[in-house]
Formats: sequence, C-alpha cells, structure tokens
Amino acid sequence: MRYVDLDARVGGQAGILDPTRYLRHLPSISGDLPPGARSFATDPDHYDFGSRRCVKDLTFHAVRDAGAEEIEVEFRHNCWKHDQDLLIRYAGVSSFVIDLADEGREVHLGAVILDEILPHRDGCSHEFACWGGTLAVVCRDLRAAWNEVTCSSGL
Repeated sequence: MRYVDLDARVGGQAGILDPTRYLRHLPSISGDLPPGARSFATDPDHYDFGSRRCVKDLTFHAVRDAGAEEIEVEFRHNCWKHDQDLLIRYAGVSSFVIDLADEGREVHLGAVILDEILPHRDGCSHEFACWGGTLAVVCRDLRAAWNEVTCSSGL
C-alpha cells in the first residue's frame, strides 16, 4: 500500500490502522479513477470504521473466473459489524495477484484489514491487505455491490 498506513503510531502505541494519508490524497486523484472505482473509493462509509459499509473486517470468501478478463471477488460480512456482503466485479483485468502470508496453505486471506484504490495506466489498481496476505487487481474499472444478508442471532 502506498498511502494507507497499516502500522501507524498514535502516541506511544504502534500497530494502528490509519487511512488518513490516503483520504487526504484521494481528492487529488479521484478524477483520474474510472467511474466505478471512483464511486467506491470516495464513498464516505468506505473508511469509516464504524460504518456497516466499511471494508475493514469483511472476510475474503471467493474469486470467480480468476485468470479471465472479468473476475468477481466476494467478501462476506461479519454479523457483529456488517449486514451485507460485498461483491466486486472487475472488468478489463490486466493483473490479478494473491500473495499469501503463509505459502504452505490453501487460499485463505481471512479478514480485510484495509484496501486502497489508485489510478493506473490500465484504469485502476485495487489492493486489499488481509490478515492472511494481500490481493491486488489492476483493471479497466470495477463495480462494487453490497448485498443484503440475514445474520442469525446465535453467534
């Protein structure tokens, strides 16, 4: 990640997640993002940790059509925070990389820490930092859709 700080220091405490630098930079680059990426990146709830539409704490679930020009990445909700799953459709994919923290296991990225969307010569780049590794996509544009789910009370 270029701007999102995954290990910021606040006072004497380290390991704080801080998207402030990215959010300060976003207005100057948002016009260079494709329409779908711009809409998703600039949504006021995207980096609001208390929002039900903040990507933090979603859980990576699946990739469909990996290796194709159009792919879908699905993230599942956590009932204690979200009431929707997130499905992102990437169009015109020129690069798709999953980098696992532990190479010896199956693809399990786990919970999302944060993400960052930046302009790219091919459209945009979208990087997710997760507890189990990273997911990075370069594409012409993306479309994010939040889908309602029902959380059971027996957690």
